[in-house]
Amino acid sequence: MTDDVTPAAGKPAGQRAVWALTGARLADGSTVDVLVAAGRVRAVGPDAASGPAAAAAGLREGHVVDAAGGLLLPAFVDTHVHLDKAGIRPGLDTGRRYPGSANPGDLAWAIAATHEAKRAYTVESVAARAVEVVEQHVQHGTTRIRSHVDVDTIGGLTPLLGVQAAARACADVADVVTIAFPQEGIARDPGAADLMVAAMEHGADVVGGMPHWEDGEAARRAHVAFCFDLAQRFDADVDMHVDETDDGDVRTLATVVEETERRGWHGRVTVGHVCALAAADHAYADDVVAGCARAGITVASNPVTNLVLQGRGDRGLVRRGTTRIRELMAAGVPVAFGQDCVDDAFYPFGRGSMLEVALVSAHAAHLTTPAELGTALAAITDVPAAAWRLGPEYGVVPGARADLQLYAAPTWPQVLRLQDAPRSVWRAGVLVATNEVRRTLRP
Repeated sequence: MTDDVTPAAGKPAGQRAVWALTGARLADGSTVDVLVAAGRVRAVGPDAASGPAAAAAGLREGHVVDAAGGLLLPAFVDTHVHLDKAGIRPGLDTGRRYPGSANPGDLAWAIAATHEAKRAYTVESVAARAVEVVEQHVQHGTTRIRSHVDVDTIGGLTPLLGVQAAARACADVADVVTIAFPQEGIARDPGAADLMVAAMEHGADVVGGMPHWEDGEAARRAHVAFCFDLAQRFDADVDMHVDETDDGDVRTLATVVEETERRGWHGRVTVGHVCALAAADHAYADDVVAGCARAGITVASNPVTNLVLQGRGDRGLVRRGTTRIRELMAAGVPVAFGQDCVDDAFYPFGRGSMLEVALVSAHAAHLTTPAELGTALAAITDVPAAAWRLGPEYGVVPGARADLQLYAAPTWPQVLRLQDAPRSVWRAGVLVATNEVRRTLRP
């Protein structure tokens, strides 16, 4: 049996300025028509392709796509990925052993190997690798990507400039925004603070951070304060890597909650990974989870990478390395899932498929009931869109930008289970990717 996914030939009517979908299934099970005009969803309902709205928009015969009962979703949003590092793994010496590394492929090796690769970066090499991964995302239904880019004294601003170049090259198919990310710390990397300021001046969109990487409580608190100072200076959102470790005594998340509330940055802060929360005692976890909910902090969990990296020192019952996803969700904390890494020193897999990320994350977090599968969908659509503060710009709703994707399967659970690529992907109403699945059994 073969199962090939190839770009489909031809351009459906969705390439038109005014067009419509008929017979599409939404995630809630309803069947609707969708009218698109000037890059936006104009009407959604049983007569959107044939009623007054269609006539007023000037919909023509032949500019209608038959969804054939397939699932229509808003395009996915990946709010946590590292485009600057993506694709470096083939050039690494995966057999080389680094000081302190238990085995090639563990965290210590990944950090040292990344340092080596980063020293050889050029703007052009970063851009080329980033473009490839952006295009993979689009082919798999993602049109908005928020990328962390390393800002440190090893690579300088090269990672940022490379990803910004990729963003320009892909502007017709995806929105790519950048997070200035001090991968090596601030206090631990003298000169990084100035580079972070320069990164924001060069157009980085979001302030990143990694406070748990600093040595000692004082340095960690200073790291958080610096990042919020920078965010206030540039009126930027904050998106930090927080407590990405197995050590339950590492608790910079509490500092981030405190600083968010003190600065009034409610709804403008995302924390990534937060692996240590799973190893922390329940009293602390309950308190800090409540704090995240109160401060409107989004948690970007990255199970695909953390399942590979965390718990490597365990024997027998190996920790999963993910944060307390179900507890966070139950407390009302928005939880998003991110691709995080693609074929880099930290993770040898990944293909820009948020559908794959949702499936792996559902396994890791025990999301299996219909309602829980709905949260897995929200974690790659509505939640990251809200973290970007897209508001009415997002969704299959009138007025939203027409970033849409259509699947052959009729329901979200089936789409998640089958893992087929979307039939069609649109950005701002323009067809940007198609896929055709061919299966042959006993030909």
